[in-house]
Amino acid sequence: MRKCNYRRFLCVLLTADLLMAGVFGWWSLKHAIPDTIYIKKDSEEDITKILDLPFVTCQDTVLVSDANAYRVSCNLLGVFPLKEVKVETVEEKKLGICGLPVGFYMETQGVLIVDTGEIINQDGIPCEPAVNIVKSGDYILEANGESVQTKKALIEKIHASEGKPVTLLIKRKEEEIPISIEPVMGQDDRYKLGIWVRDNTQGIGTLTYVEEDGSYGALGHGISDTDTGQLLEVSGGELYEARIVSILKGNKGNPGELSGYIDYNRENKIGEIETNTEKGVYGNVDAGWSSRLPISYKSVGYKQEVQIGEAQIWTGVDGQVQPYTARITEIFPDQTDSNKAFTIQVTDAGLLSKTGGIVQGMSGSPVVQNGKIIGAVTHVFVQDASKGYGIFIEKMLGE
Repeated sequence: MRKCNYRRFLCVLLTADLLMAGVFGWWSLKHAIPDTIYIKKDSEEDITKILDLPFVTCQDTVLVSDANAYRVSCNLLGVFPLKEVKVETVEEKKLGICGLPVGFYMETQGVLIVDTGEIINQDGIPCEPAVNIVKSGDYILEANGESVQTKKALIEKIHASEGKPVTLLIKRKEEEIPISIEPVMGQDDRYKLGIWVRDNTQGIGTLTYVEEDGSYGALGHGISDTDTGQLLEVSGGELYEARIVSILKGNKGNPGELSGYIDYNRENKIGEIETNTEKGVYGNVDAGWSSRLPISYKSVGYKQEVQIGEAQIWTGVDGQVQPYTARITEIFPDQTDSNKAFTIQVTDAGLLSKTGGIVQGMSGSPVVQNGKIIGAVTHVFVQDASKGYGIFIEKMLGE
């Protein structure tokens, strides 16, 4: 009897294991299928061959409202439904890939509140007039009904209030809120609100591509405020030529960095910055600069073309843009965080010797595989500088 019960228990356990393995296999296949597949116009492609996944077949074309798109059903073994994929037809597209380190100067949309602080008034008493009224990450759009774009203008309006309450219009996420704060006169005889603010930011990154019309994409991720961690809302900015003066090599636990010098003379201005998004910084190159940039035209490779295997990172860490060998080690076709769509490892001995792998300032360096630009470097692994994440180029172009 005991042997019989034990056998039953083993059968139940084995059945449960098989069921779990089946469910995990189904889930893995489903998430390996991208939400969208791109096919060049006037070409005939077998979706099943594009996906190249075991036991997955595609059938039942379903037209959608967009004349250049349709949907197909993907099934396991031709029977069990997995996912419906949108197929978009696209024109053959080429980009001028760059890889040049550049300097960014951006002005915030309004004045960013970084934090609140104490003011020592003329009686020697510490005061915090803005605490629990404003929040870190708020943007000041107006002061007493007048627009403010710079820290200097805000300071002048606060002092001009002569101690009367100052009405601020702040933007908090997507909501605009009017608030009132009574200034305090500090020991320097200036009226203050007790807030730390910022109206611009600068930094070094990499120019990813330039299109034929002069529009560009860079970084592969947005620029966030160093104190609040929030994506900066910008009113505009400028892109400058940058000179790398030193390289701090990355090692375990310490990401490296490109240290550069940005000369803000007008002749060094490459172009305008128009938008700062989660997928990159975008704008237009000034007339005349397109011919001065180290551009190499490559066809666009979409995410279904990306493969685990050899690739190149194009970057200019020592003043000259060139390809360095690397290897794509993992692919996440529909990762929620689009800046971490694949992992890439530097294998080039020369780049490893110079930088230790991927360092801060290389974000935006184009990634090329099989002669096509398929993405850009976005992040470095803190525990292993030879590895990092990348974004698919179609995600950058989608912005």
